[in-house]
Amino acid sequence: MPQVDTHCPYCALQCGMTLDGSRVAPRDFPVNAGGLCQKGWTSGSLLGSPKRLTTPMIRVDGALEPVSWDFALDFVARKLRETQENHGPDGVAIFGGGGLTNEKAYLLGKFARVALGTSQIDYNGRFCMSSAAAAGTKAFGADRGMPFPVTDLKNADVVLLAGANPAETMPPFTQHLRGADLIVVDPRRTPTAELASLHLAPAPGTDLALALGILHAVVEGGHLDQSYVDARTTGFEDAWRIAANWWPERAERVTGVSAADMRLAAAKLANARNVYILTARGTEQHATGTATVGGWINLALSLGLPGREGAGYGCLTGQGNGQGGREHGQKADQLPGYRKLDDPAAREYVAGVWGVEPDSLPGPGRSAVELLDALGTDDGPKALMVFGSNVVVSAPRSERVQDRLSALDFLVVADFVLSETAALADVVLPVTQWAEEDGTLTNLEGRVLLRRKAIDAPPGVRSDLDVLNGLANRLGTPGFPTDPETVFEELRIASKGGIADYSGVSYQRLRNGEALHWPVPSDDHPGTPRMFLESFAHPDGRARFVPVEHTGPAELPDDEFPLQATTGRVLQQYQSGAQTRLIKELNDVVPEAFVEVHPDTAKRAGLEEGDQARIRSRRGETLARVRFVQSLRPDLVFLPFHFPGEQRANLFTNPVLDPVSRMPEFKVCAVSLSTVDGAA
Repeated sequence: MPQVDTHCPYCALQCGMTLDGSRVAPRDFPVNAGGLCQKGWTSGSLLGSPKRLTTPMIRVDGALEPVSWDFALDFVARKLRETQENHGPDGVAIFGGGGLTNEKAYLLGKFARVALGTSQIDYNGRFCMSSAAAAGTKAFGADRGMPFPVTDLKNADVVLLAGANPAETMPPFTQHLRGADLIVVDPRRTPTAELASLHLAPAPGTDLALALGILHAVVEGGHLDQSYVDARTTGFEDAWRIAANWWPERAERVTGVSAADMRLAAAKLANARNVYILTARGTEQHATGTATVGGWINLALSLGLPGREGAGYGCLTGQGNGQGGREHGQKADQLPGYRKLDDPAAREYVAGVWGVEPDSLPGPGRSAVELLDALGTDDGPKALMVFGSNVVVSAPRSERVQDRLSALDFLVVADFVLSETAALADVVLPVTQWAEEDGTLTNLEGRVLLRRKAIDAPPGVRSDLDVLNGLANRLGTPGFPTDPETVFEELRIASKGGIADYSGVSYQRLRNGEALHWPVPSDDHPGTPRMFLESFAHPDGRARFVPVEHTGPAELPDDEFPLQATTGRVLQQYQSGAQTRLIKELNDVVPEAFVEVHPDTAKRAGLEEGDQARIRSRRGETLARVRFVQSLRPDLVFLPFHFPGEQRANLFTNPVLDPVSRMPEFKVCAVSLSTVDGAA
């Protein structure tokens, strides 16, 4: 096939690249400007991997055996039908992924609600973006991770990054920060923190206290943008009643960050013209994540940043289609266009597009963690279909998740490699991967991108759209297209008038190279690269200050579990590692789990660098190789979450949920550290 311009399959930066067969070359695209990270450079390696799935498989006597597509789809449809006959529509559940294209996410939501009639659908984006999405919607009336182009950051004077480590998670992004005075908020001295002029290292789970302390310093220092607050916001007084009690010296006692550094951060932010505050998983993946992000948004509003060209608040989306994946229907409470499933007008409109009665659509279902926890229980789903997710590694308290999967009557996984979740399935369906199909994704700045087919899939492989079509036909609900562009045309109609309005986006406009950031409400609309410049998305056009109070982590250290653990990503691996662990160049660099620990902390536990350590919490334990990090807080350990089996960091993470976003608290829990054979 000819050389094809396309986009990287990994993070939400969606770097431009060119594919010639499986050979990758960077492309001069705005977000990456000709750069790629190690994962991008090696992304072609998986296309010809011998680990690739190429035939459907069904479990027979404990082993997966190859079968034909017709046999597999007939079998799956019969089992789904039998399950729902015995246990009702919600007896079957669907779990999606933030790496699925917009077309797949849209059709998956339609399949759940029309072909199956189940309310039990959610996706792994609940683990990534839900707190920022909830906080952004509260504050601005709409959630688009970055409501301005990435390239705007090149003109920034000051950028505050809270819980973000793009130097490892999306390296090409850092070139946009080179001209800025950088403030980094992170308990660890990460590669991103090394780039900063000011590194604020709060105790894990105290980011909100820090945000309140800096907001107090802004007001105390006379830096509140009163004219902006009066003209463009509501609710400041209620938010200030809480922040007024968080003078920097009090916040210092809670966070460990000096009051002087808080005042310095406030001055840096207030005395510059082009200022951005950006958040990411480190400040979001908490049981108080929505409130914590709200604290950073309140700080941005107090400085008059959102909705002003050359300034703003944004969130760094993680997964490749983490933005689009949450807009078109695979979330438990969502319909296409970012409409709410419990909104009667939204139900009526989308039902009309789908040709069904509004009352036939189920209501909102369980969120991701609650859905996984209910599998196989008396009132939970008895069958599960998984698309584009590896929950055995990525979900919190993963041993419990594995037990719940084993309790199911029926598990189906569609994937292109045999992930740890697929290895447990009753049926495995081999599907296309990124370079073998057309489809759109929406990157972290809300730009809709066309990722083009560059090579043919191996014989025997079908797309997820083909799978949904085949099953829908067998279930007696035809009308599920298999052509991505045809699906997108339907998505355009279904999203029309919604917050995330794609109705003016078309494959042809994308092929022509137009830069289309949603909303794009008509065929001749140029898109909206910068949102909120004239008004916010609330009915009165004003942004909302939301009162937020620091409460701290759900689980504190004690005598049995005296340390705190946090998790995250490393440069060479991605998400659950199902893809990157198969790429030799990446896996050779980081082939196993490790635990970063201060040397003094390690030695008190009887550990030397390179030893195998046991990290244990109230929920489980994992094994990891010790790495000494002198800059790490003595009360903290860090582990990457990419590894399977007994190296899963999520064996010990805390599944307690944010009350608004239903995000689990990945970023902090109490643990002990010991030798493999010894006591902590």
